[in-house]
Amino acid sequence: MTAVFDSLMTGLPFFLLHSSVTFLMLGAGLFIYVRITPFDELALIRSKNNAAAITLGGAIVGFAIPLAASLKTSLNLWDIVIWGFVTLVLMLISYRIIDILVRDLAERVEANELGPAVLLASIKVAVGLIAAASVAG
Repeated sequence: MTAVFDSLMTGLPFFLLHSSVTFLMLGAGLFIYVRITPFDELALIRSKNNAAAITLGGAIVGFAIPLAASLKTSLNLWDIVIWGFVTLVLMLISYRIIDILVRDLAERVEANELGPAVLLASIKVAVGLIAAASVAG
C-alpha cells in the first residue's frame, strides 16, 4: 500500500499542474473563439437558441479532443500550450471556411437554423480529431 501512496504523491503534482494548464487552455481558447466569432453564442443560448448551443458544443468538443491528446503525450507544459494555440487557429480557420461555403452562417445560427449549426459543429469536431491525431503522432 505504501508503494501506491508514494506513486500517488509523486504523480499528483504533475497531474494537477498539467490538467490545470489543459483546462486553462480550454477556457482561454473558448473565450477567444467566442470573442472572434460574429455572434454571441452564450447570449443566444440564454435566449434558447439551439443552433448556437450546437455550434458552441462542437467548438468545446473539437477543442478539447486535441488538448486531451496533447495532455496524454506531452513532455512538458509548452506542448499543451503550443498545440492548444495551433488547435484554436485551426478552429478559427475552419469557421471562416464554412462561413464562406454556407452563406450568411452567423445570421442563420442567430435565426436558430439547425442545419448550418450541425454542419459547423461536425466540422469543428472533425478538425479536433485530425489535430489530435497529429499531436499524438
